[in-house]
Amino acid sequence: LPPALLLGALVLLLAALARPEIGVPLPRREGTVMLAFDVSSSMTATDLTPTRMDAAKAAARTVVERQPPTVRIGVVAFGSSGLVTQQPTADRASVLAAIDRLQPAGGTALGSGLQTSLSAITGKPVLVDAPGSPGGSGGIEPQGPDLGYHGSAAVVVFSDGENTAEPDPVDVAELASSAGVRVYPVGIGSPQGTVIEVDGFQLATALDEPTLRAIADRTDGRYVAGADPAALAGVADAIDLEWKVETEHIEVTALLAAAAGLLVLAGFGLSLVWFGRAV
Repeated sequence: LPPALLLGALVLLLAALARPEIGVPLPRREGTVMLAFDVSSSMTATDLTPTRMDAAKAAARTVVERQPPTVRIGVVAFGSSGLVTQQPTADRASVLAAIDRLQPAGGTALGSGLQTSLSAITGKPVLVDAPGSPGGSGGIEPQGPDLGYHGSAAVVVFSDGENTAEPDPVDVAELASSAGVRVYPVGIGSPQGTVIEVDGFQLATALDEPTLRAIADRTDGRYVAGADPAALAGVADAIDLEWKVETEHIEVTALLAAAAGLLVLAGFGLSLVWFGRAV
């Protein structure tokens, strides 16, 4: 028996040299938050101090700071169209840098901003029929239900709500709702509005709360005013994280070495007791 134990120890030590790993299922809570920024020219308005854009950035930083480390955050900018400026990541420094780089220009394609955010969450192209397209008059395309369910994801929209392009943001909100994604619009601006100058023209701009509230209602989200810190904190805490099980590979070299050591001790001990010698 002692030689057999020593031989077993040798086999375990040789196996340990290969640095073996085992897969261990570990539960963790995860979520995805897309921060969608209106970067249209109207965000240069000064009815929020110092400008709407600066107020939106400050509100976004509040949301980022209150997210747990297991939440991935991405950034979308939408003016005349939507663009992902930061893919969802756990790196908060990259997210804050993407927010700081935003500059206002162009129109307001609020629907495109939601569409781009939803695409980043689902990992699939999200399309909405344009008016006059074959088989639709602004409705949702048939691939909408195939987006899957993403109940642990949310979109926080920072906008004045003045949509100037297709698709209809309320239609896109309906599509987000079917995928389980909640939208939390943050109203940036004042209902009284102000006047801005764009390319030498004077343009009136005001906060369109009804549109933003309709988006929130369609997705079971919540509309908040950007100047309300308490409401922003509530939005930041409203993300419903879900449990996911991921397989993590753990090296077991130390366990095999320890088992080999126990076999060596057992072999030497039995040999000393039975035969009066170590081997």
